Amino acid sequence: MTKQYLKPLALALGVALAGTACSQHNDADTAAPGGSQPAATGSAAPAPAATAAAAPAAPTFNVAEIDTGIDACDDFNGFVNAKWVAANPIPEDRTRWGAFDQLAETSLNTQHDIVDAMDKGAANAKAGSIEQKIGLLYRSGMNEAVIDKAGIDPLKPELAKIDALKTSADVVSFLDQSFADGNSYVFGFGSGADFQNAKIQIGYAQQDGLGLPTKDYYTDPKQADNRKAYLDYITKTLTLAGASDADAKAQADAVMKFETQLAAASLAPVELRAPENQYHFVTVTEADKITPHFNWEKFFTAQNVTIDKGFSLSQPKFFKEFDKMLAATPVSTWQAYLRFHAIDGASPYLSKAFQDNKFDFYGKTLAGQPKQKPRWKRVLGTVNSSMGEALGQLYVAKVFKPEAKQRANELVDNVRNALKARIENLDWMSPETKEKAIQKWNTFLPKIGYPDKWRDWSGLDVGGDDYYTNVQAASKFNYHYDIAKIGKPTDRLDWGMTPQTVNAYYNPTDNTINFPAAILQPPFFDANGDDAINYGGIGAVIGHEASHGFDDEGSQFDGEGNNKNWWTDADKKKFEERTGKLVAQFNEYAPIKDKPDLHVNGKLTLGENIADLGGTAVAYDALQEALKKNPQEAASKIDGYTQDQRFFLNWARVWRGSVREKQAMLYLNTDPHAPASLRAIGAPSNMASFATAFQCKPDAKMVRSGDKLVKIW
Repeated sequence: MTKQYLKPLALALGVALAGTACSQHNDADTAAPGGSQPAATGSAAPAPAATAAAAPAAPTFNVAEIDTGIDACDDFNGFVNAKWVAANPIPEDRTRWGAFDQLAETSLNTQHDIVDAMDKGAANAKAGSIEQKIGLLYRSGMNEAVIDKAGIDPLKPELAKIDALKTSADVVSFLDQSFADGNSYVFGFGSGADFQNAKIQIGYAQQDGLGLPTKDYYTDPKQADNRKAYLDYITKTLTLAGASDADAKAQADAVMKFETQLAAASLAPVELRAPENQYHFVTVTEADKITPHFNWEKFFTAQNVTIDKGFSLSQPKFFKEFDKMLAATPVSTWQAYLRFHAIDGASPYLSKAFQDNKFDFYGKTLAGQPKQKPRWKRVLGTVNSSMGEALGQLYVAKVFKPEAKQRANELVDNVRNALKARIENLDWMSPETKEKAIQKWNTFLPKIGYPDKWRDWSGLDVGGDDYYTNVQAASKFNYHYDIAKIGKPTDRLDWGMTPQTVNAYYNPTDNTINFPAAILQPPFFDANGDDAINYGGIGAVIGHEASHGFDDEGSQFDGEGNNKNWWTDADKKKFEERTGKLVAQFNEYAPIKDKPDLHVNGKLTLGENIADLGGTAVAYDALQEALKKNPQEAASKIDGYTQDQRFFLNWARVWRGSVREKQAMLYLNTDPHAPASLRAIGAPSNMASFATAFQCKPDAKMVRSGDKLVKIW
């Protein structure tokens, strides 16, 4: 289940995440809309002792990369990043390339070394160990000869079940069993904290089931070409599975009509950001009244889940339409829909023809990616989505230094203290609301590097040469691991990202800020680096995640993780007036050079923009406190730049990069993060400290003032 309420720093990178409970996109060949794997966190083995890390990148800022021909006060992103972008074109197997991607590539290479060693040593590894299972899973994925010879054979049992459907009741039974087997169709189901009692995990049923990125793709005239390409993709997918040309075309038309009807009842990405659209608590009896043709008690019995008081049927309108389609849509149309999505979902694990077909649509057509990633990267992505935390356990043991965790903890404390001071000194918030904000601040739980306890993988059976079967086993195992949490206490020590992920996130339902090991490296962080670089990098990341606790969504949850209003009406109005200015600021940006009519959606990106502005501001404050303790460093320059300047230089550097036009268009429609080039300038342009650091004139483009100046936290 894609858990909308987790707040990542950035969209997902090339590594598929094991249970990344974030609404994100992969920069990947076969990335498609739909639910993610369940969260993969938990108990069992002790944390490994860290060993020496590979040599990190240079900790200092390379001033030779600065384009001094560009005025920093006019275009700060260009000033910091234009030369680097020009010298570093996007690799053909990617849709974007930048600081995040470079660091992710380093993480990938380390992981590759690990899984390659596990593959070679699988025969001698301890039976049932994570080393053996990772090695066998990776080996089966790399055995292209066996996979190509099998063709679609691994999927034939699933397709036979679909072919045997005769009635609407058969469709319902098929859905019940498919979920239990780890395969979701039409909607998603998983665990999550109860919005009204966050100490307990409940079940969440959520809209899903579309093959195009959002509901608008099915009706927007601008997406006509993508709709035609999608129809062609469905047709070819069915043809590859053995359908005649005419039959495949007829089925494809039925699938498109089916999904268009489902899309009409679905919520758009902006709507899904609202907590009230993520949670709708019902009893099982009440749910059955909404979907009289789909019995939830039977569904939960099939999943071996006990529902106590109820669960979240998160988007009732969607499920009403789903029920209507169960009753009125011909079974043959349901068969076409289920058949296509079964093949589509399995394609990355089938023969080359299926892999290439999926890449041609989702990679080339939608995202503009010229070439697929090498086989090893794609299989490694599967290892991450199947056994990500297990791989993370080996990754941490190989590269994560204890001193990095210690220094990161110090930075977290300093930035959190700066946020507290900001809240206490706000001139627009009443003492009553401030008190509640500080109460929430007091309950923040930072998590650094990796889980305190590692998940137990003893129940997962992996082996043999059948890649598809191994992936299916992992999918079923992870699904049941996730839904087994339903009815149990929320564990704040659970992680929604793997240690090898170059990202960070905030979860409002447990009020945790989380920083995986892989992001604790240059350019974000260096244990031996100077304060300005570290606060401008990981310090601002820490501030970003902490500020999510007080963004337009996070501010609707209290310190216990409950969706509860803790604001006075007057303060809430003032907050919305200020955030409205930030919406307006980003609505003005048109980031694609040849598409001046395509603008950033300020409402969709609001939460991330609030977090950037708040995070950068509190990190800057924390830097000033650190420099007070070291006046000599505060007064010094490094490579001709002051500490304040270096802070902003590194903030912009972490957002350097470029993206292919088609992928950029896709992000504008789906991604809650603004384009990276705008994140480099969006927050600094609202900070007087930036204008002072670079001696910008009041009318400079990087200086917002008057009614356009945005100041929130």
